[in-house]
Amino acid sequence: MTFTFPGPWLGGVSLVVGPVLMLAGTLLRLGTPFFFPHQLAAYERDPALVGVAYALVLAGLIALWPGVAAVAAQVGAVRPGWAMWGGSLVMLGLFARVFHHGVDTFAFALVDSAGVAAAAQAVGSYYQYREWVVASLSASVMLGWVVLAVGCYLSGVLRPLPAVALALMSALMIGVLKGSTWASAVQVTGLVVAFVPLGIRLLRGAGRPAWRSVTLIVLFAAGSIVLGQAG
Repeated sequence: MTFTFPGPWLGGVSLVVGPVLMLAGTLLRLGTPFFFPHQLAAYERDPALVGVAYALVLAGLIALWPGVAAVAAQVGAVRPGWAMWGGSLVMLGLFARVFHHGVDTFAFALVDSAGVAAAAQAVGSYYQYREWVVASLSASVMLGWVVLAVGCYLSGVLRPLPAVALALMSALMIGVLKGSTWASAVQVTGLVVAFVPLGIRLLRGAGRPAWRSVTLIVLFAAGSIVLGQAG
């Protein structure tokens, strides 16, 4: 039996859970202007709602990587060049977005400890800071989803409409404390339309997971949460 990474179970769960988490967080942020002063003010008014919204988007971004790898593997069976470029660029874009969410989290902590004015000043200063590593990934963020979508279409992994829906992700706003608009809700919905059926298809063909693997995953997840909260 040939082993493929990440495998149908990890890849399938990722393709279903990642987009759904991102869409839930995106929808929860609707109604507040998307620039950072308004996002920080919204967090001060309702830290639970805004904190959960951002956490859901972050969790979705992290959960996406196995799914992207699984899709790239399918594309690569027919179009290896498109798979390599599309998968690599999308992965780099996910790294950039996760970095920005780390800054978001720190800014929310500043609201709690020093107030919204101090947090807004800090974020404004960040936007003036010359950051080279993640800023250099902006092209990957904008191009990756388009390249992967074209590869999916050319390889037959996606039909034209889902491929176009996937390409919409290239227009999703990037940066620190960027909230949601109806446009971003449509873009993330495109990710759901493209990836969730692929994930379901992978899971249907995956067979039943071993109970030992399920038990190990549950224990590992619980231990990771406990360890993370313990500091």
